Amino acid sequence: MTTVDLLLNGFMAALTWQNLAFAALGCTLGTLIGALPGLGPANGVAILIPLAFSLGLDPTTALILLTAVYSGAMYGGRISSILLNIPGDEPALMTTLDGYPMAKQGKAAEALVFSAVASFVGSLLATIGLVLLAPLLAKAALHFGPPEYVALYILAFAALGGITSKSVAKTLVATALGLMIATVGIDASTGIPRYTFDILELYEGIDFIIVLVGLFAISELLLFIESHRNDVRNMISVNKMRIKLADIIALLPTSFRGAILGFISGVLPGAGASLGSFISYTLEKKWVDKENTFGTGDPRGVAAPEAGNNAAASGALVPMLTLGVPGSGTTAVLLAMLISLNITPGPMLFQQNAELVWSVIAALFIGNVLLLLLNVPMVGFFVKILSIPPRFLMPVVTLIAILGIYALSHSVIDLYMMIGFGVLGYILRKIEIPLVPIILGMLLGPELEIALRHSLMISNGDWAILWGSPLAIGLWIVAILGLILPMLVGPILRAKMKASTKGLDD
Repeated sequence: MTTVDLLLNGFMAALTWQNLAFAALGCTLGTLIGALPGLGPANGVAILIPLAFSLGLDPTTALILLTAVYSGAMYGGRISSILLNIPGDEPALMTTLDGYPMAKQGKAAEALVFSAVASFVGSLLATIGLVLLAPLLAKAALHFGPPEYVALYILAFAALGGITSKSVAKTLVATALGLMIATVGIDASTGIPRYTFDILELYEGIDFIIVLVGLFAISELLLFIESHRNDVRNMISVNKMRIKLADIIALLPTSFRGAILGFISGVLPGAGASLGSFISYTLEKKWVDKENTFGTGDPRGVAAPEAGNNAAASGALVPMLTLGVPGSGTTAVLLAMLISLNITPGPMLFQQNAELVWSVIAALFIGNVLLLLLNVPMVGFFVKILSIPPRFLMPVVTLIAILGIYALSHSVIDLYMMIGFGVLGYILRKIEIPLVPIILGMLLGPELEIALRHSLMISNGDWAILWGSPLAIGLWIVAILGLILPMLVGPILRAKMKASTKGLDD
């Protein structure tokens, strides 16, 4: 079947009333999560995974729900950026540069609509890129053998920190911690228990979902309790909308450029939406800002980063679906969801689970339209949600996660483990060790071990097989560059981002 036929079949599956309902629910919840400062898409998806399981959803519907949450959270991050000058997550940071000045000028409604349209364009073009690129990359990946997969997994670990991360060393420490957790349980090759301490519940290993919810949801609640966040927010009121169609059309070239740059950033493992947002804004400023109006409330300064970060979000799904290597923190969480459903991401996914993959891709198109329809007329509703004190919202969010975990296994031990990982996540976040590499280490650790063992069996213990093919050598070179470049380019890029956002609170 051709790509068009597969996509049409995906639309037929995605357009069932159940999948449409959960796509709309995911878009709404995702927008709310993105609008709340501090949560972000990774936290939102991690918190809602237990809900998807406890509802007994089939894999396709569950993935449609969570990818809709992912897309919605990327949309929602702009709301608090524009109205509160507080980014909902890191990729929305660049939106504050022109979004908040526009709001202070009495153009909050215009800024929100412009950002919604740019997000739509960015996500739409990136999803088209996903349709065109993913099958080709999946076919190329079929030529990978065990040595190439070892190099690929090392590449994923090396690139995960990204050039916007603060410390490569801390990223590697987190990855090592994830790999250690992945070794708990019975060795699949020898049948020998490892690090179980004769505790029956550990013989099957530690469930991804327990670690996810503990590290993300529980640690977030603990940080919130510690911070005693002030409930008083100086939110700018939304004015009556005064937008002409010509104003939106004028922003389309900016949105197109931002979408292309964002998609490229998303496809690169470890780069992510933050880089896509920053590059889109910076290059757009250099190309079109002849009057030096960026930073003072220029609509193009709102459209460029929003198109960039939403395109990067869809682009990050390319390496996740085709290679089993997440392109961002949130796709690492989605990868955990796939593995929990006994679905193996990678090149065979497009052959063994074609209906699921193309249904999710079709749902991305549908969800993008739903998000545009939700975010333009329902801006007032999402703004009111921001006025609810966090002390009421955070316990509710955490309670949903805890109930979801208990509904999965009905085990009190799992709840204790979740709380334990929550405390661990709290400590790690206090010392600025990232959490996503822990998840990636857990997910890819077993696959890395299997690929390494197969490689050494093929070569009778000769380690040279790991770099014995041109493809493997190329992957090793990229992995080394992915480890070194963040240390060289990262400080420069972070300094530029800090300089760009200097004075946001003035």
